[in-house]
Amino acid sequence: MERVSVAIIGPGNIGTDLMYKVLRSPRLRMDVMAGIEESEGIRRARDLGIRTTLGDLRPILEDGSIRLVFDATGAKYHLRHAPLLRAAGKIVIDLTPAAVGPYVVPSVNLGELCGEPNLNMVTCGGQATVPIVHAIHRVAVARYAEMVSAISSKSAGPGTRQNIDEFTRTTARAICKVGGARKGKAIIVLNPADPPIIMTNTVYVDVEIPDEAAIRDSVERMVREVQAYVPGYRLRVPPMVDGTRVTTIIEVEGAGDFLPKYSGNLDIITAASVAVAEKLADKLLVKGVTQ
Repeated sequence: MERVSVAIIGPGNIGTDLMYKVLRSPRLRMDVMAGIEESEGIRRARDLGIRTTLGDLRPILEDGSIRLVFDATGAKYHLRHAPLLRAAGKIVIDLTPAAVGPYVVPSVNLGELCGEPNLNMVTCGGQATVPIVHAIHRVAVARYAEMVSAISSKSAGPGTRQNIDEFTRTTARAICKVGGARKGKAIIVLNPADPPIIMTNTVYVDVEIPDEAAIRDSVERMVREVQAYVPGYRLRVPPMVDGTRVTTIIEVEGAGDFLPKYSGNLDIITAASVAVAEKLADKLLVKGVTQ
């Protein structure tokens, strides 16, 4: 089967989990893993026969066969990488909160953004909750939306901890720009419980049209759409309407490709990123760009 060649920048937990998902994809070919220095992720890639590069993006920038690049580093690093990748003609899927390009949530707006050179995956909380805000907004008109993501502290690595401020700002903006709410707020909670909790997302929305039946139907349809690329995504508490306030809870269990299943916060953003890449790959394959 024809596949499109891809590279990953950032061999940490997210980049490594992403690598395993790419290796399972029928549309993507894992070509290069890039890191700053020797690491477990780099060694894993090398042991799998994948090309690696340390401290130098030129093997990616100068390789014309690589069309799609995932950046799984951090916001400040992506700000440096983005112009280099754009100049090299690469299509970038940005897993950091840098938001150089437009926000993309596969179940909501991917079809509108396939021509963009840089797509931002928002945050793990954004991928989990923006679809729900959008589902409520399309039938009830969201005046305000707030999300609280509770994740295991064991699944919050250095990248997550260093980008907490960017997480809250980026997620809140995506709740409005993609979800449709007029105002939005995002909160993240690192829970030290042992055994670790799986990712749980509580969504509160103030609406103009509190039609509970319509809201439930819309949310349930959206959950099924997200489950097409994140099987562990599920509705824990169906939408409850109290006056104009809607409350619902979503939980996300990881697929266990590399990370523990409780790390649904990491799994949802890597799974969503691969869904975006496969959609882009389909378009590239139609144009005859293959590897």
